[in-house]
Amino acid sequence: MEYTPLASRQAAVEILVSCLDKGQPLDEALARHAGFAGLDPRDRAFVRLLLATTLRRLGEIDVVLAALVERPLEGPNATGRQVLRLGTAQLLLLGTAPHAAVDTSVRLIEDAHLPHLKGLANAVLRRISREGAAILGDRDPARLNTPQWLWASWAEAFGEATTRAIAAAHLIEAPLDLTPRSNTDFWAGQLEAEVLPTGTLRRTGGGHIAELPGFAEGAWWVQDAAATLPVRLLGEVAGKRVADLCTAPGGKLMQLCAAGAAVTAVDISARRMARVGENLARAGLAAELVTADASKWTASEPFDAILLDAPCSGTGTLRRHPDIAWLKDEEDVGRLTLTQDRLLLHAVEQLKPGGTLVYAVCSLQEDEGPARIEALLARDQRLRRVPVQPAELPGLEDALTKDGDVRTLPSMWPERGGLDGFYIARLTL
Repeated sequence: MEYTPLASRQAAVEILVSCLDKGQPLDEALARHAGFAGLDPRDRAFVRLLLATTLRRLGEIDVVLAALVERPLEGPNATGRQVLRLGTAQLLLLGTAPHAAVDTSVRLIEDAHLPHLKGLANAVLRRISREGAAILGDRDPARLNTPQWLWASWAEAFGEATTRAIAAAHLIEAPLDLTPRSNTDFWAGQLEAEVLPTGTLRRTGGGHIAELPGFAEGAWWVQDAAATLPVRLLGEVAGKRVADLCTAPGGKLMQLCAAGAAVTAVDISARRMARVGENLARAGLAAELVTADASKWTASEPFDAILLDAPCSGTGTLRRHPDIAWLKDEEDVGRLTLTQDRLLLHAVEQLKPGGTLVYAVCSLQEDEGPARIEALLARDQRLRRVPVQPAELPGLEDALTKDGDVRTLPSMWPERGGLDGFYIARLTL
């Protein structure tokens, strides 16, 4: 790894502190950091890579540090812990030259006003450069980098072998998936992308998104292949009144608009909704945008179809958001299920008789998926499941559950680079 200036590593430390010590999601911490946007593109890319690698392999990193640091670096010394984590990631996982990783880490310790830790940082990182791989030995990366509560919940739901496959998939950086507005084959050629069975374009080469062909005119948008499925399961929506509840970041909304639906999009965040509006305008698409709590907002008349992409733990997206593994816990899931129930009950009241409701969460937690639908069906006898058919899931027939719902897993499509974990159910009133 080529030497990168101290400023980029300083930004990485500050962002990691915001994330792991203050609980900010990584994307939010990146957006809020005053200096990150001012770095040149090469350094921004390095910061993202360093942070993602550190978070993706945090379990292994902490095992190595625990073998060499006798006392936990906590309280006033917490920043020192993040510096050592980033230094370890550079030495063990990114191939950074030892002098660059060690020297800049010691300078970061000094800049953090922790001079009493300079000797420790220097000694520990030099040992890691020599002995880190041996300390890790043949330990189990999939297990080490998965928090215990997640491993236990997945093992109960999917079995040990599938859990191990999911955890292994999380260690691999996700490819870039794009949803074309139209002309799929043309844009596949322009973008040097593979056309997946679901119609998603997949790039493995990388590159700055805003500089790719078609971005400026909104010919495509970034969206994981699994995230396109909920809209597909609504069927033909052209000319229909459709509600997209909890719409941000807006990929599914753009799918609906491109398919000709008359969409009312609802989201509680004005900041997120502003970004949704910008993306729609770039693509030349239009929808009614409502900033409101979707569990309380009521339309003037019921809808033909409703898509509810409910707030969830996001544990199905750890390939893209490895911070979630360390920021969420079982209590968060419990709180979210209450929100999901409120949203579902309110959505049903806004659906026309005979209309279709699709519920989706990008979570691998059973409590946020099948358990919510079973609870809803028990409460409202008017509803019934509409089983998904194999032909509706080209290339993903294994994602069909025994109840006719959809459960995608990160370990599916391993030869193509995997996909996000989603649970999707389709109901009618």
